[in-house]
Formats: sequence, C-alpha cells, structure tokens
Amino acid sequence: MTTTNVHSGTPQGAHRWMVPLAVVTAGAMIALWFPFSALWQQQHEIAQASAALAAVRGEQQALNAQSHQVASTRAQRDLARADYQLVSPGQSLIQVLPGRAANGVWTLRDDPGYQPLARPDTVPATLTHRVVAPAGRGFFERLVRTLEFWR
Repeated sequence: MTTTNVHSGTPQGAHRWMVPLAVVTAGAMIALWFPFSALWQQQHEIAQASAALAAVRGEQQALNAQSHQVASTRAQRDLARADYQLVSPGQSLIQVLPGRAANGVWTLRDDPGYQPLARPDTVPATLTHRVVAPAGRGFFERLVRTLEFWR
C-alpha cells in the first residue's frame, strides 16, 4: 500500500522521477543548443592567425637582421653600387654589355654598334605615316591641325 502525503493528497514517491527528467532535459538542451561547431571553427581560425603571426614575426626578425647588416656606411655604399648603379662623386660608371655570339665566342662583328644601318626604303610601310595637307588651306589652319595631338 502507498502512503499519501497529508498536505497534498498525492503518493509520496510520485514526483521523484521529475528530478532525473529535469537533469536529462537540461543536459539535452545544453548539448543541442551549445554552439560546438562555432567553437571548433573559432579554434581553427585562432590556430591560423597564430601561424600567420609566427610567420610575420619570423619575417620581422629577418628584416631586423638585414637592417643591422646595412646600417654601416660601407654596406650602404656597396648596396647602392651593386643594386642601383650609383657611384661616388668624381667616379664614372662604365657598363660593358655582352655581345651576341653565334658560336659562344664574342667578336666585333657581333657587336650591335657594328651592324649596318637600316635603309629607309626597306622599312615596312605600316611603320611610316605621312600626313599630306590638302591644298587650299591656310597656314593657321594647318598649324592648328598639326598641334591637335589629341585626335
């Protein structure tokens, strides 16, 4: 036989199943509504940002080392001479360009300065452009037409 509660009139063990049901329901709500995928995605983005930050720090260290290398006047002069072909005042820069040799041996015939000049009559007609002013126009009209380079 069951005992009844004097105050409510219900059996004494009737509401004991509600506490475990509430705990299971709360656990299910947390599990279903908790944003695990968003947390996983954010963790992945944090890892990528950390890797990018480490790469930038490595580049910064390399650039700092390079700036210390070129801090001296001698290094700056060598860099200006090698990369930008700059010379000190009173010096002259002479560049010797390699010639085109058919057999690997350079001769004076291979120097482009010794090649004959092109004859004007052998130049293709598409490269020449001759403007002939029609007869009957005045000087100022021809002058304005010549200066209209934006046409």
